[in-house]
Amino acid sequence: MLLHDTALIYGRYLRQSLRSRFALLFGVLMPLLYLMFFGPLLTHLPLGAQGTSWQVLVPGLLLQLGLFGAAFAGFAVIIENGQGVVERMRVTPVSRLALLLGRVLRDATVFVFQAVLLVLAAVAMGLRAPLPGVLIGFAFVALLTVSLGSLSYALAMKIRTPQEFGPTVNALTMPSMLLSGLMLPMTLAPAWLDVLSRLTPLRYLVDAVRDAYVGSYATAHMLYGVLVAVGFAAAAVTVGTRVFRTSGA
Repeated sequence: MLLHDTALIYGRYLRQSLRSRFALLFGVLMPLLYLMFFGPLLTHLPLGAQGTSWQVLVPGLLLQLGLFGAAFAGFAVIIENGQGVVERMRVTPVSRLALLLGRVLRDATVFVFQAVLLVLAAVAMGLRAPLPGVLIGFAFVALLTVSLGSLSYALAMKIRTPQEFGPTVNALTMPSMLLSGLMLPMTLAPAWLDVLSRLTPLRYLVDAVRDAYVGSYATAHMLYGVLVAVGFAAAAVTVGTRVFRTSGA
């Protein structure tokens, strides 16, 4: 029943996304602008990391796509709450876990699709990376989306207005972006900033995907990245399901 319910919710929201093709393509615009206007500036700079500048920048942009896209996904729940959609779903026998999983799996599908478009554009600009590494990058985007999407939906069930939701998400995502080394590797940072960045889960995902893009798979970065990504996703889905089950009860 969980699989059946999840498929129903997933199909419902995926159809909504497919009907809004402009939004589907517009979501990749910001990382694409970084790729086009920021990427060429790094071409001849010593970045203190393995691989070319594109192998450093593109993994960060992929995870930036998941970070900001999934973190703001809760806006949809705020709108649905105002229209009574969430409450009508909650009185049905559909699993509360399915109500969450259907949404976050739709988000993961959308952002992986956008990540494919971003990588294709990067290849046209000079990126060269092994196919297994590229696929690993997509997997990390999906796991990050599931994690942050779950927390975003949970937050939206508690904060009922966009005026409160937006600043709260910004206050959490901006430090994560700055401390994770999304744009530039943290090896360029002073020692105190490098240590502080290790408290940010996203840092481990960024390091893992960068290793994958240079063909290094059996590394400590990859191990830590997988453990953090899977553990973070499991914890976030647990929190999100509990909030969907109890909020407003």
